[in-house]
Amino acid sequence: MKYADYRFIGLIMLLSFIVPFMFLNKKGMKAIGWNRPKSYTWLCIAFISGCLYAYLLFLLGKSLYQDSYQNWYVYIANSYKIPSDLTIEAKRQMFLIMAGTGMLFSPFGEELYFRGIVHQTFVSKFGNRGASIIDSSAFALTHIAHFGLVYLQGGWHFLFIPALIWCLSMYFVSRLFYFFKVKSGAIWGAIICHAAFNLSMIYCIFYQL
Repeated sequence: MKYADYRFIGLIMLLSFIVPFMFLNKKGMKAIGWNRPKSYTWLCIAFISGCLYAYLLFLLGKSLYQDSYQNWYVYIANSYKIPSDLTIEAKRQMFLIMAGTGMLFSPFGEELYFRGIVHQTFVSKFGNRGASIIDSSAFALTHIAHFGLVYLQGGWHFLFIPALIWCLSMYFVSRLFYFFKVKSGAIWGAIICHAAFNLSMIYCIFYQL
């Protein structure tokens, strides 16, 4: 069975990390929360919460769809092109590479953009709550690219119910990212929660499926 190819995900993550620094000046970065956190306790809570959310999402997919391609983690795992004959050491090294890129580039780039630029754009008109709804909705919709609109056996398919669950999950985790941005007093809360989510998700893909 053929799946979409995610082998270049590291490059995409790298670009998403660089772009905000190219287009925002120092004042702009500060406006979106690029400053020293006010609470390091909330950063720790953000990390734990991100890990738990991703693991609960794994359990939900497993209970509903077992090991079928309708399980979001199964589909993403197959898209990673993880060889089935990897040695324990080679698998560990691949996991560390994927986890490292997943914890660095994607959380920085996506949080600076969604919880930063997109959110700040709508604050003056809709307030922080409304802006969070908008940036979370945008984040959820873009993640259909990861799962929902899937490439299987040479063609594209839209899995309505699994995609709906996945998008709602991405929406609520986005609200969680924003919650920790507020609690920590800096966008670092969102970045760390997002990084922890990615770490837990990748761990589930490598070692729980």
